[in-house]
Amino acid sequence: MDLLDSILNAMDAPPANNEQQKTLIKKQREMMERMQNKQKEELLRFRKYVDERMGRFAKDDRQCIEFQPLDKVHRSVIHEVAENGGFIAMSFGREDVDRHSVVYKKEHAPGEDEVTARRNGDGWNPEVAKEYAERRRERLAQEQSDKEASTSEAANSSTSAAGDPESGEVKPTTNYKAKYAHLIGESAALQAARKTETNQSYGFVPSKNKKDMRSIEQTLADIQAKKRLRLAQQQELEQEQQAQEATTTYTEDP
Repeated sequence: MDLLDSILNAMDAPPANNEQQKTLIKKQREMMERMQNKQKEELLRFRKYVDERMGRFAKDDRQCIEFQPLDKVHRSVIHEVAENGGFIAMSFGREDVDRHSVVYKKEHAPGEDEVTARRNGDGWNPEVAKEYAERRRERLAQEQSDKEASTSEAANSSTSAAGDPESGEVKPTTNYKAKYAHLIGESAALQAARKTETNQSYGFVPSKNKKDMRSIEQTLADIQAKKRLRLAQQQELEQEQQAQEATTTYTEDP
């Protein structure tokens, strides 16, 4: 214990904060609080601006409104206000470059072409809408053409595999009879291929055979007779065992 005390006493004490350091830390804390309060006030002003703009948007004939590129915090305010107001808010563009929010009325939700165009950075106007509509029609036509080509190819393959339909002759691609002749044999194959008929009466039991026609007195008498027969057989077996034991004892006695 003395050694530990000596080591602790020999160590240097932590430096004490002087008044200048305390003042500096206090100023930094106050500056941080002022910055946070300033950000809160700025977000409140921005929320008020978004509320007013969406209020005007709800009363006019516009289908959507577009905000300038903003950071994630300000975009979250737009999305929150839009959801509370019954609108649809979507963000497009690259983060920290041109990421911006677009608010739509629910009855004028964006279509597939508009969403694709905005995600590609092409914006949205009548000319862009016409261009993307033409692209979509061409894509659908190409898909339909590919589908018809694959269907026609499958039909041709099926026809060639089945043979000539006009002659009525069917030509299988493989001869299964020759393939499995060494396993089942020709006679066995013919025997297995013959027509069989199901025996409809198999397992059928008439209802009259299931019903017990005996009276209650007769049933009880039969049960008692079975018990007496079983008891008699058991007594007879015991007597035979006793006789065998007696015979064995007599034979072994000198």
